Amino acid sequence: MTVDINIRHNFGDFQLNVAFEAPPGVTALFGRSGAGKTSVINAVAGLLTPEQGRISLNGDALLDTERGLNTPAHRRHIGYVFQEARLFPHMKVRHNLKFGQWFKRHQHPATEQAADEARIIDLLGLEPYLERRPASLSGGERQRVAIGRALLTRPRLLLLDEPLAALDMPRKAEILPYLEKLRDELNIPMLYVSHTVSEVARLATTIITLEKGRITMAGPAAELLSDPGAFPAFGREEAGAFLKAKLVSTDAADGLSTLSFSGGTLTAPEINAPIGTELRVRIRAKDIIFATSPPEGTSALNILPATIMRIGDQSGPIVDVSIRCGEEILLARITRRSLNMLQLAPGTHCFALLKSITLTRRDIGIYDHKNGAART
Repeated sequence: MTVDINIRHNFGDFQLNVAFEAPPGVTALFGRSGAGKTSVINAVAGLLTPEQGRISLNGDALLDTERGLNTPAHRRHIGYVFQEARLFPHMKVRHNLKFGQWFKRHQHPATEQAADEARIIDLLGLEPYLERRPASLSGGERQRVAIGRALLTRPRLLLLDEPLAALDMPRKAEILPYLEKLRDELNIPMLYVSHTVSEVARLATTIITLEKGRITMAGPAAELLSDPGAFPAFGREEAGAFLKAKLVSTDAADGLSTLSFSGGTLTAPEINAPIGTELRVRIRAKDIIFATSPPEGTSALNILPATIMRIGDQSGPIVDVSIRCGEEILLARITRRSLNMLQLAPGTHCFALLKSITLTRRDIGIYDHKNGAART
């Protein structure tokens, strides 16, 4: 299922002008507040009518201004999850969920609707909350109900407008695995709006970056996150890439796990998963340091043979460097002085050092072969 979007709209002092294709998987619309992300998904949902453009879902035109075509929002078969859950406060969770099915009650037999409801309740872990009202739920629990309600409309596409923005870190950690389960198990394409790099790195298979209503970068998540020129969009603190690895062993006494990947082995915090599980590990650029010879007497447990691939802009004191470790491309951030001192250049063989404690559990997910993404 592919979404094609080519729209232009004038908001007065702000102009939206974007054209991109969202392939199967999770396409993240990333950028600062006011970049135009929500306007894009509102146009896809039918909540905003662009002055010009075309939007199609798997070849089915939803909007075509040249032809005068504009499918009403309720006939687009698209699910929408907002920043706030927007549940009906007087209804129990069970009835909030059933409201999603109300739109489809004449189109599918009652047995199918019951099966859908049971599956979504199980997928989102909602069974304990069915007889409770929204006021008694946490923010993360309310968002899970909102997602379930959207899914019970049987959407062809799911839109999520910063669904974690109003949640604190524990609630975000609670709901992220459920979003990954949706991506991996339901096979529903998702447009995910966010301005948080960690969410995008964990969920996205494709990234579209927006600034002032224009697309600045677009492509597979693995390529963009390892691009030395991408740091203005993602920020130097959070910039980084990921590698694919497999769980080899776990040492409960040390609280550490050993992973293998195409470039060697990696030591990470203990991972609660079966041996052989394939993982996606996010590594921040700021956590990598370089050595030009095998280091000795260091506390770093991860010493990875690497080759310099690309070097970013060198006009400032900080430089971003793309490196290859086996078949994986990672991103490192060092000072310009270190770059010159080590005489690093494309093709230079070196060693990338990484402390195991920098690999937090929230940065490690189970690899999804179908979409090239990960879940915890």
